[in-house]
Amino acid sequence: MLALLFLALGREVETTSIPVQSRFGLHQSRKIVWKLSALFSLDSFAGGFVMQSLLAWWLHVRFGADVVVLGSLFFAANILAGLSALSAAWLAKRIGLIRTMVFTHIPSNILLILVPFMPDLFWASGLLLVRFSISQMDVPTRQAYTMAVVAPDERSAAAGWTGIARTTGSAISPVLCGLIVAVPGMLAAPLVLAGGLKIVYDLLLYRSFQEK
Repeated sequence: MLALLFLALGREVETTSIPVQSRFGLHQSRKIVWKLSALFSLDSFAGGFVMQSLLAWWLHVRFGADVVVLGSLFFAANILAGLSALSAAWLAKRIGLIRTMVFTHIPSNILLILVPFMPDLFWASGLLLVRFSISQMDVPTRQAYTMAVVAPDERSAAAGWTGIARTTGSAISPVLCGLIVAVPGMLAAPLVLAGGLKIVYDLLLYRSFQEK
């Protein structure tokens, strides 16, 4: 649906009236947008294993967390996530966009991998809260970087294609997550898999686009 709506957009919505030969709204930045879309899709695919609804279910099954505890935990977690997104600009000015994305994302996913190995709900919740305090710094920096590396008249197209890639990636993994946790002894697998895939994404992103 998003792809069809995007293709229907006229050239008038872009910032330049200079005629250029483009495909799907992209021309000189096509390769970099495809590469970013593939990487963002991997990150989103990994994130689909730990959507908050699945994570709440996991905490209930693994540690017996009730709805009151889960509600309080995710309320605090989302507040911390919002603060982490707001602080991303400050950090990006000092170390750059890519480094902010990678250097905060890798620790947050190491914490995610450690959650299943915690002895009780207290420690698991603590790790999750610390993770949420840095986990969203890559969101505004990712968007800012995408807009910075494409031509001004390609920004709408770049936002559209990277957004479609992320949506597609996140739509697949919850189904796989359900199949995995149905296997006895595999309850920890979604968190470990999500964290591992996200770290792979971070390393690939840094290798491909590291700032000089």
